[in-house]
Amino acid sequence: MKKSLAFIIAVLSMTIAAAQSAPSSAKKAAAPAKTKSAPTTPEKQPSTEELNGFMRHMFGYDPAVKWKIESVKPSEVPGVTEVVVTFGDPVQQRTPFYVASDLQHAFIGEIIPFGADPFGPARRKLAEEAKGPVKGAPDAPVEIVEFSDFECPHCKRAWPKVEQLMSQSPNARLVFQNFPLSNIHKWADRAAGYADCISRKSPDQFWKFAQAVFDQQEQINDQNAVAKLNILATDAGADAAATAACADSSETKARVNQQYQLGVSLGVTGTPTLFLNGRKITNVNDTPAEIMKQMVDFEAQDSARK
Repeated sequence: MKKSLAFIIAVLSMTIAAAQSAPSSAKKAAAPAKTKSAPTTPEKQPSTEELNGFMRHMFGYDPAVKWKIESVKPSEVPGVTEVVVTFGDPVQQRTPFYVASDLQHAFIGEIIPFGADPFGPARRKLAEEAKGPVKGAPDAPVEIVEFSDFECPHCKRAWPKVEQLMSQSPNARLVFQNFPLSNIHKWADRAAGYADCISRKSPDQFWKFAQAVFDQQEQINDQNAVAKLNILATDAGADAAATAACADSSETKARVNQQYQLGVSLGVTGTPTLFLNGRKITNVNDTPAEIMKQMVDFEAQDSARK
């Protein structure tokens, strides 16, 4: 599929924005004076048939665009359904959008938390459930949680940027969480299994292994993944045979899935995604390093005041 994510979002944006701003003067003229609160309308979710009909109107003019409705679930906002659509065959990208319960309005973008401590719920959830390997002081006031996929080229590009941030931020600790996008990356699950097994034996070996996998990413494919990962595990100081067996175990697969599901529960839809004391940063590669450093410093100062 040749259509870019930017193009798809642009097409969705044009139509959805138009629907939201379309005049409805006839309905307004007919509406009676408001004398009391209207009864609450039961929340509705769009059916797969309705969603495919919507997508057909968006992209039916171009036979090259292939899509599939991946998931339909309630968002964290009452009355709003989150829909994730995949594009391409095989899948090349995932795009979320949102549908209101009136089934007449949709919007794209990101739902962000609001309140006096908007990132508190995510910060507390990650502090309790993100149990991956840690770099930095365990008691650092700022926790950066990275959801990453070893086969993801954007994650490879972000890796040195996060490393630089950590080297400049003594008040931060980094927690790694596997988020393999196995629907588009064929060996990501296996690499995540190796990483999980190595990290539980030795965090130091994990960081060496992770660096090596990203360095060799372009040389690894679905056919040679086991052999390559075994070599990289050995180079990191791990027992390759034991690691391979561990990676294939149901226990390891369950742990990797738990990390993935933690990300999903926090709205992670792609990699890399960072949470900086609960603040979600999805455009890691487009966020200047100095801005992220300012965020870390701010959070450290804010924690000191509490």
